[in-house]
Amino acid sequence: MPVQRLDQVLIDRIAAGEVVERPASAVKELVENALDAGATRIEVAIEAGGRRLIRVVDDGRGMDAADLALAVERHATSKLPDGDLAAIRTLGFRGEALPSIASVALLTVATRTADGAQGHALSVDAGRKGDVRPGAQPRGTRVEVRDLFAATPARLKFLKSDRAEARAVSEVVQRLAMANPHVRFALAGTDTAGFDHAACGPAPEGLLERLVQVLGRDFRPNALPVEAAREAFALSGFAGLPTWHRGDTSALHLFVNGRAVKDKLLLGAVRAAYADVVPSGRSPVVALYLACDPAEVDVNVHPAKAEVRFRDPGLVRGLVVGALKQTLARAGHRATPSAAATLHGLARAPAPNGYAAAATAWSPAASPSAPPGFAAPAQAAFAHDVADGFLPSARSGPDTAPTDTPLGAARAQLHDTYIVAQTRDGVVLVDQHAAHERLVYERLKAERARSGIARQPLLIPAVVDLAPADVERLAEAAALLEGCGLVLESFGAGAVLVRETPAALGTVDCGRLVSDLAGALADDDAGPLPLERRLDHYLATFACHHSVRAGRRLSGEEMNALLREMERTPGSGQCNHGRPTYVELKLDDIERLFGRR
Repeated sequence: MPVQRLDQVLIDRIAAGEVVERPASAVKELVENALDAGATRIEVAIEAGGRRLIRVVDDGRGMDAADLALAVERHATSKLPDGDLAAIRTLGFRGEALPSIASVALLTVATRTADGAQGHALSVDAGRKGDVRPGAQPRGTRVEVRDLFAATPARLKFLKSDRAEARAVSEVVQRLAMANPHVRFALAGTDTAGFDHAACGPAPEGLLERLVQVLGRDFRPNALPVEAAREAFALSGFAGLPTWHRGDTSALHLFVNGRAVKDKLLLGAVRAAYADVVPSGRSPVVALYLACDPAEVDVNVHPAKAEVRFRDPGLVRGLVVGALKQTLARAGHRATPSAAATLHGLARAPAPNGYAAAATAWSPAASPSAPPGFAAPAQAAFAHDVADGFLPSARSGPDTAPTDTPLGAARAQLHDTYIVAQTRDGVVLVDQHAAHERLVYERLKAERARSGIARQPLLIPAVVDLAPADVERLAEAAALLEGCGLVLESFGAGAVLVRETPAALGTVDCGRLVSDLAGALADDDAGPLPLERRLDHYLATFACHHSVRAGRRLSGEEMNALLREMERTPGSGQCNHGRPTYVELKLDDIERLFGRR
């Protein structure tokens, strides 16, 4: 076939595939245009996840008739006055985004400048441009995109559900809001709870206020200010305490010259800075802003500008790692307030609804793998009050527990965290929390398989404040969570209401449980799991919150009951996070340590 020149409309549709991958991509381009136009108020509305309608209204500078006509043309922009690609100080190219979107949808733009006698409007239907016409319009610009991808229906097959697409739109607008705290952002739609973030004052307090609006109220007491500079680069923002972390990377927010990025260099630098203080598989919560001369960074290495390339990557990495480590070092012994509170009161009073507290909820005899002949006093061992000076029983000696079992007989508890057991030919050291976490997890799975997980209603439903995106994830998974024994519902744009919890867990810290569960759901967005895997993932989160915590003193009966349960439970050699629950030293190994062999 001979070489042919493609039709211009087809060229635009091909180019649109690089810029507009989904409705969120179109929203990002339009909102960035509004920001570049100096808007202080931006309102976004969507229908059907953005497929049916995207509307972006701003109070920016607007355009006159001549600019409007050029704005929907290819390779026409107001953002490169001197044509220097190395000096890009804006977020996008108005002449690139609008024609790309217009080639695959019905685009309508209405705009008016501050000194304009009237507004002007223009429509482009699947690449076919109409005439500029006068129209009523306040100062600023209103852009409407209807029937996105109607001109390329094959692209619709690759979109997710309306709720998932709406959530992606929300996340895009939230990130832009984090980068521009002086601007009011509002989002409304048929498939999203929406939000309305009021404009905030100057940094750093204004920036912190905006981050609290987006990330939730827990961010404020856990945030550490970051401020550092090196040569042509300046780093600012806030870093979360090491004890306040998430199970996914959705809380890593990085910005370069006001542009949200997912840059591998910056992500790696953050992980390196937190490597010694955050557990494996967990991610810190940070919002970092890197400012530099535009000549020091290339923002055009990715079609959607999600990645950047630095002229001196080593300098940037060193700045980020050094600044974060210094910030964490200055924090000293400071810990997450909510986490610190959970370490106290290990023996809780009975819950208002009459159910036993978490410390009394686990009964060895209730387990499907309970050892035969377990006496009634031992069954109630976990009901002991351990508030003041409770010491392990001295009766857990050879006469009361066998040493010829795989995990032996409990002899002591070290630092209220580790159980020391004697076997016939060695010593076993058990992490009581990790071990019990696995046991509870297996028990919940067995209960679900047999008859479904029993639920307990809360006398007073618990209200948990979360980021709007987390609330939407939980609402979408509500049916699955109910099958796991957790009944909750949306309670406005930034909260959920917990009505029932699994009965096997006793009293539950609903705030911590629901927050971690939202993180697990965010991981599912990156790679959807089969139904069975997702249910097991939720149960593992429940088990972690119900397990015997490090720092709780156990009696000899309790320790031995835990060891026997481990012996009869499949997979009890590691906890739900993959960490070992016990280590064993043979007598030969101990004798070598002392030079006896």
